[in-house]
Amino acid sequence: MMEFDYIVVGAGSAGCVLADRLSECGRFKVLLLEAGGSDRRFRIQVPIGYGMTFFDPDVNWMFRTEPDPGLVDRRGYWPRGKVLGGSGSINAMVHVRGHRLDFDDWAAEGNSGWSARDVWPYCERAERKVAGEDVSAAVHPLCDTFLAAGRDAGFAFNPDFNSADPEGVGIYRIATRDGFRLSAARAYLRPAMRRRNLAVETRAFATRIEFDGRRARGIEYLKGGTRRSAQARREVILAAGSINSPKLLQLSGVGPADRLKARGADVVLDSPGVGRNLQDHLCIDHLYRAHVPTLNQTFGSWTGKIAAALRYLFDRGGPMALSVNQGGGFVRSRDGLDRPNMQLYFSPLSYTRTPPGKRPLMRPDPFPGFLLSAQPCRPTSRGHIEIASTDPGAPPSIFPNSLSTEHDRQEMVEGARLLRRLADTPAFRAVIDAEMLPGRDVRSDEEHLADIRRRGSTVFHPVGTCRMGPDPRADVVDDSLRVKGIVGLRVIDASIFPTVTSGNTNAPTIMVAEKGADLVLGKSMSR
Repeated sequence: MMEFDYIVVGAGSAGCVLADRLSECGRFKVLLLEAGGSDRRFRIQVPIGYGMTFFDPDVNWMFRTEPDPGLVDRRGYWPRGKVLGGSGSINAMVHVRGHRLDFDDWAAEGNSGWSARDVWPYCERAERKVAGEDVSAAVHPLCDTFLAAGRDAGFAFNPDFNSADPEGVGIYRIATRDGFRLSAARAYLRPAMRRRNLAVETRAFATRIEFDGRRARGIEYLKGGTRRSAQARREVILAAGSINSPKLLQLSGVGPADRLKARGADVVLDSPGVGRNLQDHLCIDHLYRAHVPTLNQTFGSWTGKIAAALRYLFDRGGPMALSVNQGGGFVRSRDGLDRPNMQLYFSPLSYTRTPPGKRPLMRPDPFPGFLLSAQPCRPTSRGHIEIASTDPGAPPSIFPNSLSTEHDRQEMVEGARLLRRLADTPAFRAVIDAEMLPGRDVRSDEEHLADIRRRGSTVFHPVGTCRMGPDPRADVVDDSLRVKGIVGLRVIDASIFPTVTSGNTNAPTIMVAEKGADLVLGKSMSR
């Protein structure tokens, strides 16, 4: 039987950070388990390739939700990374911290040490590793039109969304370096894998946490069809993400006792919060036909693709070295708010003639087109996750419960109206040929809400299912990320977020892992 000081389950954005930070002193023996394989694939490392991993089961868990009443009983598609680097190896690479008040809210809910003042040094430390390069000079020329439309609508230009004040419109910083994706696997894990005290096992599927009473002792996992076990002298750390961390806890007997018993699982600890408090960002896209060139002309023809490929091979530049989420920002849709409530995305590309939910970035529409998207920053709807059976290989049941509050319905409609406001600016009127979706026949709030129910979709930011907080009945981990009621077990990933942050969640997940590693090691950062 193998023995380590620390066992980390999941080599996603958080797990890669933990493996690096826990092993760097050389005193501790660390095991990192990852259910997927290597991230050294063209489709992962080339930034535009993320569209090709969207439905690749070899690197993607490809979760489906239960029918969602708020979205006319549609079953959502939730891609999650199953590869070194996790979802940070298959995402759109936008790197934003979130608003300072998001973290002050965390602290105000009883989580000592998690205010903006506490976490900002960890954000800065992470950005020295993974924030990536400034690509503002390389984005599509139509991004200038987006920025001009923002000014026409009264929004200030913001050159840095990771500053103390992220409000305004601008160009997103994406996690790339030298023309390649800069995931946590590349930035943290690859250098750490040279250490003799770090063992990384891929294709290792964790099936159960092993307990001695209420002390976590190790992990049972499958590799190559063989059941194996590894023991942790100090701690087991779950970093499997907002879906798989609560799933593994429940499979191991930690969760809502009534639900576990109903599925035939033995109960180690009745922890009602495990799998609850699921939060996610929902967005609505408006798509436009343009009478000026967009990325559709680059990726929609063989000559354009060849030219882009040659440019990339020559200097690792051009559209293949970028995300399509190029412009965006954080704005207020109404007066009287203490911070931005809406995130915007601008993509100089459209793909309306493909099945819903696809991301065929190299097969866009055969005409010039682009999209604008709005995403409310702090939704109040709450869903949950629960195991469907005691079979570790069975996906969990995901209940998003989208648009279940009046606040969220109102904000989504405000987001749709904000997109119309942008499209009606002089800057965009000069390039828009027609609004394709939802179409100008959608006018009233009721019609916008109906369109949102039909077409609105996740932005792939699930958090909160092992929530950090002081309430032992509602929360799962304390402010040191220890699982309440269990010794030797922590959760350190996006599932611990008390509330979803204002923006993309990969950067704050890396911050949580940076701070979590210091908590495990009993260290702190000087401010």
